[in-house]
Amino acid sequence: MTRQAAELRYAVRLRVVFKYFGQLCLVLAALTVVTLLVSVFFGERDISLRYAMVVAVLIALGAAFSRLPAPSSVQPNEGMVLVALMFLFTPLMMVYPMMAAGMGFVDALFEAISGVTTTGLSTMATLTGAPATFLFSRAWMQWYGGLGIVILSLGLAMQPGLVAKGLAVTEAEAHDLVGGTRAHARRVMKVYVALTVIGILGALLVGVSLFDAVLYTFSAVSTGGFAPYDSSLGVFGWPAQLWVSLLCLSGAVSLGFYHRIYRQRHLMLGDFSQARALLVAGLVISLFLGASMRFGSDMPWATVLHHAPVLAVSAQTTAGFASTPCSQLNAGSKLILIFSMLVGGGVGSTAGGFKLLRLLIALSVFRFILLRTCLPQHAVVEPRLEGRILEGKEIQEALLLILLFVAVVALSWLVFVAMGFDPLDSLFEVASATGTVGLSVGITNSALPALLKGVLCVDMLMGRLEIIAWLVLLYPGTWFGRRMEVK
Repeated sequence: MTRQAAELRYAVRLRVVFKYFGQLCLVLAALTVVTLLVSVFFGERDISLRYAMVVAVLIALGAAFSRLPAPSSVQPNEGMVLVALMFLFTPLMMVYPMMAAGMGFVDALFEAISGVTTTGLSTMATLTGAPATFLFSRAWMQWYGGLGIVILSLGLAMQPGLVAKGLAVTEAEAHDLVGGTRAHARRVMKVYVALTVIGILGALLVGVSLFDAVLYTFSAVSTGGFAPYDSSLGVFGWPAQLWVSLLCLSGAVSLGFYHRIYRQRHLMLGDFSQARALLVAGLVISLFLGASMRFGSDMPWATVLHHAPVLAVSAQTTAGFASTPCSQLNAGSKLILIFSMLVGGGVGSTAGGFKLLRLLIALSVFRFILLRTCLPQHAVVEPRLEGRILEGKEIQEALLLILLFVAVVALSWLVFVAMGFDPLDSLFEVASATGTVGLSVGITNSALPALLKGVLCVDMLMGRLEIIAWLVLLYPGTWFGRRMEVK
């Protein structure tokens, strides 16, 4: 870092962080009341008492902190710190009520992190006999976890850049973290609620019960993957599986895209390219996966045509639903799914992974490098995407995020291999956690060593916030140094 940059750096203002942390606590309290009411409806009194205690603590914290003086603006590092803290704080608050389902502290924390990060990995041996409130709370956490990360993604975007421009509607919003996030939240809320209502109605039409329709829709539109049955989508016929897969695809597309189409506004650069790339990727992965399942393990064509598209869509959208156990797949099929899970869906969607838009940027740069070898030395050309010249900063962002994702997966994978787990299965599990997917080959269970459960928890948190927010949280300059005056 240059001396000039160091002199311009501002540490986070603690009053600002606590102020907005308090407001987020009040929001979380309101969301937790929903689960409390569900527990009362099902007559699960012990769980109701636990959720009532959590709501009381959240209201107390929110009332105390939200009264602090409000700033006129919020710094980008403060926004990232707030999001990171809430994704740590929320699962910690949900551990106590989730332990009512008979889980220990570590497994309950794992389940809560998996829910809030919309991952879907679980250490539960079976869901048979699990309390109805427990099943609802997992899907509900995924629903508001997916919504929260989309709304707050504007605060995480490094500006200026293609990602930020793809989330904001106006340049003014792109440079106003609080106002821009609120405006973005209103637009996304409308789309998210509409997709949820449509999802529930559609699930009812294909023969799914009301409770299951709510749970599967919550998990599908958030690309979470928690299911109320051990066999995930295996309990349904093809109409219900098709509908859930369509909901997963809808959640993996930028939610702002729907709003801009509805309002007939000018579409962003990445809109059509990401939506088209998602469909193409789903189709290509389905074909490769189907070929691998058929010729690599001699599966009947009927089985391949049934399961390959479902698994491909589930992996690409990072939803994590499965129509057949992934542990039964051959090595080639697992490798195909690993790549798909790491890439994920679109920027501004509920999907995880390092995102299709960043892959498109990386491919554009690669194509540009090849093109340069065929041109005269003094030719002036620039890397482009959809006809637009890519800025150096957005190229750096895309390549950096891809590199960080690969680094997190590699380091986590080494820990699993060092502890004696199968290398390919370990890579699959780590990629699933980092991509916030939830597909599993069976490594994730209650008998998994606590250290490895912790590694997967870190992977889920890292992947959900795309790593940068955690680096900001851990960076000493975030906490120590000059502070801008609170106005």
